[in-house]
Order: sequence, then structure tokens, then C-alpha cells
Amino acid sequence: MLRSGKEHLESLRDGRVVYIGGERIADVTVHPAFRNAARSIAMLYDLKLDPVHRDTLSFVEDNDRFSMYYMLPRSREDLVRRMRAHKLIAAASYGLLGRSPDHVASFVAGMALQPEALGGAKGGGRAFADNLLAYYRAARREDAYIAYAVIPPPGARDPAFSGRIDERSPTLRVVDEDDVGVTISGMKLLATGAVFANEIWVGNVQPVAPDRKKEAITCAVPVNAQGLSLWSRKPFEPQARSEFDNPLSFRFDESDSVVIFDAVKVPWERVFCHDDAPLSREIYIKTPSHSFGNHQANVRFWAKLELLLGLASKIAAAGNLDRVPTVRETLGRLAALEAMLAGMIYGQCFDHEDLGNGYVAFNRRYMYGALSWCTENYGEICDKIRELMGAGVFLMPADASFLLDRELRETFDVYWRTANCTALDRLKLFRLAWDLLGSEFGTRHMQYERFYAGPSFVVRDHSYRECPWQHFNAIVDDLLARYDAPREWPSAAE
Repeated sequence: MLRSGKEHLESLRDGRVVYIGGERIADVTVHPAFRNAARSIAMLYDLKLDPVHRDTLSFVEDNDRFSMYYMLPRSREDLVRRMRAHKLIAAASYGLLGRSPDHVASFVAGMALQPEALGGAKGGGRAFADNLLAYYRAARREDAYIAYAVIPPPGARDPAFSGRIDERSPTLRVVDEDDVGVTISGMKLLATGAVFANEIWVGNVQPVAPDRKKEAITCAVPVNAQGLSLWSRKPFEPQARSEFDNPLSFRFDESDSVVIFDAVKVPWERVFCHDDAPLSREIYIKTPSHSFGNHQANVRFWAKLELLLGLASKIAAAGNLDRVPTVRETLGRLAALEAMLAGMIYGQCFDHEDLGNGYVAFNRRYMYGALSWCTENYGEICDKIRELMGAGVFLMPADASFLLDRELRETFDVYWRTANCTALDRLKLFRLAWDLLGSEFGTRHMQYERFYAGPSFVVRDHSYRECPWQHFNAIVDDLLARYDAPREWPSAAE
């Protein structure tokens, strides 16, 4: 069933434990650090109820309607429907909510396409595959917002992967188990959006050392579970005193949190992998899980790129620079980059993978190529727009309070206008550009776009793994087989 925005806000008043420094937050829906972002998440839920968008953002199965990102695709058309739903959700936040409700839900849906990869059984012999399917159906039915914490603290990874291991690491592990379930304690990173979510998916998207089986736990935990606490980074929303001066950080700071588990009890039916270090990572790769989640990330980046492209164009026009050949070249380059990404995303749908069980999946090679493209190009794109901005952002008054003074407003209107742009429109444009590219909020996004999928070598390793090297090697072998070593050397005349 589809949840309304009001219902989602109500679901966040559940006794969850959230800290900002030493302050414990009683209600994230009303606290000045989170309330506007919480409403932005609620807006995404209401968007699905809008008759204009209902068929784009939801689907009907078993005489009920569910969010599109929980749909298990059976055709190319289904993949396109999922992609268009992601795009509409991302566009509603201008691509600024990276871990919106459709992100981790797509990981779960992708895993549900091939649940047999989870195998195993614990707690009365129930297969982990059955647990996963039951959890998928429950999350779909409840229209749950799932966040995840799937990275260990630094130094706690497989030493063959990261180069070292720290036995003192506080990484999450199973500390006890019984007929009811497991008990977990420790730290997990980095739960983006978790303060606004209902569930936290715990797992390992990076390798775990084979002998550290107790860290190889994959499970789902309610955010308000006893013993679970979220330690938020510094929120940017409180610094956004007015929407005019900080139009993005005012309502789209999705938050990032470290998750601490202190003897949290997890019933067996919510456990999906246990005591199998290699499999705890491979479940994302052996199924389309990782591909589905990061397809959403590709599409979300696309929505942000459209915002950046519009900003670049408007900034150039405001200064009457769009007639300058070098500026037009820059804008053309940005337009080409947007077209490249759009093509890569559509290619994931149209050259899709047939899973052989009635389901289809996005082309993971194309998806990983686009993922690498996104993480490598964001900085360059932002730098180009900064060049177009020049010093214009520093010419603006400290904040918009002067607009309340009639005399100051009249002075501003006269001296800050350009031939193509009123003073007020120019101020709004540069405030928006600075919030995205120069503020603390913008700096966080710069860091996020580079590392949301992991370090660059991790991102490229996905492409290495999925590459059909035998095919490419065969091309070279075929060419080499066309000629042999010479038996005699031709003369110069020949």
C-alpha cells in the first residue's frame, strides 16, 4: 500500500535515538536540524499519491498498489518504468537526496530477483532466501523507507583488499545467538538518510576477511530498535536561516549518520546472511542487487546534472556571456556530458540482462561504466560552472534582510541589475549557485559525489570484474592468428 507523507512523518515519531553532538533529538520531524528535510521526504511520498504521477511512481499487483521501486521487472518496458520513476523522484529534489526511499529498496528488490543466491539456513532451518523474500514483501506492503549501513570502520576490512587490518576495530559483529536470533554490537558506516528512515539494512558491500565470520552478518533492523543509536554529522539545515539565501540546504540536507549497535537483538527471520564472509559481500554481486541500487544512483545524478546545466546556462545569460565563443564551448561541453549520461542510462534498460527465471535486470556493465563516469566528472562539471560564476557571488549583499528596507532595496535594484537580469533575479540565481557549489552543503555534495560508491579503485574494480575480458582477448588472438613469423625477409625493392 502507498503511504502518505503525513503517515511517513508519523512513523518517525517512534522513540528512535538520534544524537547531534551531545544533544539527543526527541523528534526529528520538528527539530530545527531535520524538520525541513523530513518534510522533503514526506513530499516524495505524497508525490506517489498525486493522480498525475501515480502510474509513473507505482504499480498494481495482487489487487494492491505499491511503489514502483519495489516492482520486480519482467521486461524491458518494466525496466524503463523503474528508471522513469527514479527520475521523477530525483527531479523532485533536484538530485540532492542521494539515498531517497527508492535507493535501498532497489537493493532489496534486486536481491529478490535471485534470492537463491543467499542460500543457507539458520534458526529452525528457515532458508535465508525465504527470509529475504518475506522481508521484501513486508517492506513493499508497508511502503517502508530503508536506509543502510554497509561499510565497516577504517581498518576493519579484508587485509587482502585494504592492505591492513586492525584487531582493535569496533566494527559490528555477532556477539551472541540463540533459537530466537542473533545479538549484534559495534559500529557501521555510513547511514545516509537514516534519521528519516524506518529500517536500517546492515551488511557488507566490501570484502570481509574470511576468518572474521562474526562480522559477516546481513540483517534488517528497525531504526527504533533497543540499543541502536544514530550519531549525526553536523547538520547544515540550522545554518539556512532563510530559504531565499540557502534554497537547497534549507530543505534537502539528507543527513549522514554513524550507527552504533549496543547488544541489538535481531530475530532470525530478519537475518539474510550469517557466518559466511565471502557470501556476505557476494550476495550483492551474485544477484542484481548492487546493480539496481546503483542504477538509481545513476539516475539521481542525472537529475542533479540537469540542475547544474540549467545553472550554467542562466549564469552565462545573466552576465550576457552566452554570446562569447569560449563560453558557448563550455556550455556545449556540459550539454554533451549530460547527453552521454542519459544515453548510458537508457542503454542499461534497452541492452538489458535476461536472468533466465522470468525476470530481467539492468545491464550492469553499462551501469558500472556510468557510475565511474559520474564519480570522475562531477568535480570538473562544478569547476566549469565556478568559472562562469567568477566573482559574481561575492558581489552580493550578506543576506536578504536588506530587501525589507525600501531605500536599500531601491539602491540594490539600480546598481546590481544587468542588461539581461534584474538585481533580484541575479541575487536569487547566485544564492542558489553558491548553496550548491560553495557552501558547506555544497562541499558535502562534492565529497559525496566522489565517494558515495566507495573509493575510485573500488568503483573501477566493479567494471574490471564485469568486463568480458575473454571477448576482448579473443579479438587480439584472432588478429595475431592471421599471420606467422616470416620465413624469409623481403628485400627493400619488394
